[in-house]
Amino acid sequence: MISRQVVRKASFVLIGLLLLGAALVSGCGSKESAQTPAPALAGNLTIAGSTSVQPFSEVLAEQFMAQNKGVQISVQGGGSSVGIEAAVSGAANIGASSRALKDEEKNKGLVDTTIALDGIAIVVHPSNTVTNLKSEEVMNIYLGNIKNWKEVGGPDAPITIVSREEGSGTRDAFTDLVMKKKDIVKTAIIQNSTGAVRTTVAGDKNAIGYVSMASVTQEVRALSIDGVAANEANVKAGTYKIQRPFLYVTKGAPEGLAKAFIDFVLSAEGQKLIVEEGAFSISK
Repeated sequence: MISRQVVRKASFVLIGLLLLGAALVSGCGSKESAQTPAPALAGNLTIAGSTSVQPFSEVLAEQFMAQNKGVQISVQGGGSSVGIEAAVSGAANIGASSRALKDEEKNKGLVDTTIALDGIAIVVHPSNTVTNLKSEEVMNIYLGNIKNWKEVGGPDAPITIVSREEGSGTRDAFTDLVMKKKDIVKTAIIQNSTGAVRTTVAGDKNAIGYVSMASVTQEVRALSIDGVAANEANVKAGTYKIQRPFLYVTKGAPEGLAKAFIDFVLSAEGQKLIVEEGAFSISK
């Protein structure tokens, strides 16, 4: 007859083996779970809108696709208003805007995400002797009230006014921030992209234009406005007043692939790319 002590010891051994087996099974499950890779991103994404934001979207999209082989991103221009409407209609997954949304646009169920900051530079030909203008002087030039550079301390030469087309986010921001919503003179030369404005000013020693600060090159020279230089430090400090956000706009909160891409843009890696391309990071 087996003693109670032996039975008790056998029971303890059995219980120990069962607990050990459970721990091993649990451990294997955790290991397998930890090793399970996240689902690979795949699908198509369309971004449309601001030509000022477009170069940044192209670089960001290229890097995102390099990291996610199953993703295809199409980046298109057309202007901020076009991008916003494309987001509303569903023609684009993400609309790109270089101006803040208007109230009537927000009421269409749009959600905007600021991805960068940018100043709007007032640019002239490098040979122009004018280095600073008052905001009011810029407004009066674009109203047609100031017609000659000598009226603002420059050479005796007629001013060639260059502007963006209606619907451009850069023009909308310029109209809000500088023109106080007054109409630009009808004799202004109209160009349909930031690059075209820069090229026109670079080719005319009497021209004045406005472009994304990120697009200023040695072809043109940015003026100080109200004594404040057009640079990143002054934009971030708020002392350079002609500035605007770069936005991605979606119909409702971003989801799926659109959210994954926007999250990448807001990451340290995405913000680094934005800075390398010339805009200003929203990171502190």
